[in-house]
Amino acid sequence: MTISHQPINRTHQPERVPPRAHGAAHVLAAARYSGGGAKRLLGETAFRHELILFVVIVLGFVLSGAAAASYLIAGGLFLLLAAAEALNTAIEIVVDRISPQWSSSARDAKDLGSFAVFCLLATNVVYALYVIISLLLAGNTILT
Repeated sequence: MTISHQPINRTHQPERVPPRAHGAAHVLAAARYSGGGAKRLLGETAFRHELILFVVIVLGFVLSGAAAASYLIAGGLFLLLAAAEALNTAIEIVVDRISPQWSSSARDAKDLGSFAVFCLLATNVVYALYVIISLLLAGNTILT
């Protein structure tokens, strides 16, 4: 094992900042940044589980004969959940960078982000159950 005698950079020197884009280039840059965020989010196990849940909800809607409006609302709720998961992941990344050692404020920041995700996850599930159970009780499903 070789030990490097290079000093460790603990000053966190800023990286080179790309020049600002304007006009159509700004829109394209924003789309690239969003795509990068989506790609990063797909790397999160929790988000992949949430995607699976959304597929299960859509399948439940198909089998119960849900109206188009129900799909739109569920899609909107899922996008809100994805946004909360993205913000929670961002909080965790920043907290880990700023405070690599354990601290109660770092724990609180992560717990609050996690709670926001939980609230939207619960909202998605409750809405889906409401739609599916209402249709099942009314007998308006493709299963009957």
